[in-house]
Amino acid sequence: MHFPRSIRWRLQLWYGALLVAVLCGFGFTAYHLESSRRLRQIDEGLQARLSVLLDALRAGPERGQDKKRIPEVRLAPAQSSLFGGPDGYYFVVWMQAAEPIAVSTGVPAGVPKPDSRGVQLRMRGDLRESFLFAAPVNCVLVGRSIGAEQADLHTFGGALAAIGGVVLAAGLLGGWWLVTRAMRPVEEISATATRIAAGDLSQRISTDEADSELGQLAGVLNTTFARLDSLFAQQVRFTADAAHELRTPVAVMLTQTQSALARERPGAEYRETLEACQRATQRMRRLIESLLELARFDAGQESLRRDACDLAKIAGDCLELIRPLAAARRIQIHADLPAAPCRGDAERLAQVVTNLLSNAIDYNREDGEIHVTTSGADGIATLTVRDTGTGIAPNDLPHVFERFQRGDKARTAAAGHSGLGLAITQAIVNAHGGSIEAASEAGAGATFTVKLPAGHDGRPD
Repeated sequence: MHFPRSIRWRLQLWYGALLVAVLCGFGFTAYHLESSRRLRQIDEGLQARLSVLLDALRAGPERGQDKKRIPEVRLAPAQSSLFGGPDGYYFVVWMQAAEPIAVSTGVPAGVPKPDSRGVQLRMRGDLRESFLFAAPVNCVLVGRSIGAEQADLHTFGGALAAIGGVVLAAGLLGGWWLVTRAMRPVEEISATATRIAAGDLSQRISTDEADSELGQLAGVLNTTFARLDSLFAQQVRFTADAAHELRTPVAVMLTQTQSALARERPGAEYRETLEACQRATQRMRRLIESLLELARFDAGQESLRRDACDLAKIAGDCLELIRPLAAARRIQIHADLPAAPCRGDAERLAQVVTNLLSNAIDYNREDGEIHVTTSGADGIATLTVRDTGTGIAPNDLPHVFERFQRGDKARTAAAGHSGLGLAITQAIVNAHGGSIEAASEAGAGATFTVKLPAGHDGRPD
């Protein structure tokens, strides 16, 4: 597995990067909000004490110094408790001079006089100070140390980082589990496809989540694999049956020629040998032509005309063609042929009708009947051919259109049938965009129904 090309690692990295970004954003936001909240509480305490201090200065007595009246800071006990103590609040008062005129207990050494106007806030190391330039003095400052709060914030930040690390680890583990679970069907598909490519067409994809997207894909692929398996098996059968069908006439020709060459024979015997070889050759030619015809349909190379035609007229012409064959076996033909307009290749459609009528004669009983009907409704032209033969065995009915399918011995008694007629018939009907169905009951004959679209299918005539 190559790391840069692994979809699993790409998903995991993307998920991890997104999770880190979310956790960092949440952590920074939470830390900033907590820091702002605590600083706001400290500033509110500074502002409250600054107001108390100003009120005490304005209400306190003044003392003379260098002909100036300097207010004294006298705080009530309740006000004095606001400074010093465990909170560590302190104050400094200045007049015009740089030296303060009053300071509280616990004030840090060397507090510089501010040089701005209005209510201001400033930070000096871990000291937070609020000051105001207002009468009756020049500047009043209140401050306190926020080292404890900063330590608490550092602890809070460490806790956020620890929690974020735990959440990140849990998220990455959960993400890896989810990605692995999500990629498992893909791996199963790949492994199954590899085994199928190696020649084992019976392999199928197993998935526990049939309703998920990958589960649905696995279902589609399983259906495709099953179809391929069936097609390959059919192809193998087809090849074996074709070889079997060709082997018989070849064997006949070989036997006849060997017998003719074994010794001198009269001219009449040579003629019989040549006639037998000719019959075998004709059978081979018919079989090869049928195989080539099916191959062209399979490859989509068979060109069909798209002319307006009447399925009833085509059926009528075919009936006249095969009536002598039916009369030879005393089979009566009953036709009901109202107009059934459709579009297609009249010659190919005549081949369909002729194949169905020939089968109805060959596989019928003596003195039997054939019923041929046509109809046209709802844009569909329909042809039905029903005989009174022995019918098709239920086990053989689903395979009746398969190539070389001749499972029912009662329906293969006629000589010269290769088992490709119905396969060619179905290929022609499908090429016209239609459908053909077979129905049968034991001892009651068989019924073949052809349905063709009556309208234009959009292809050029």
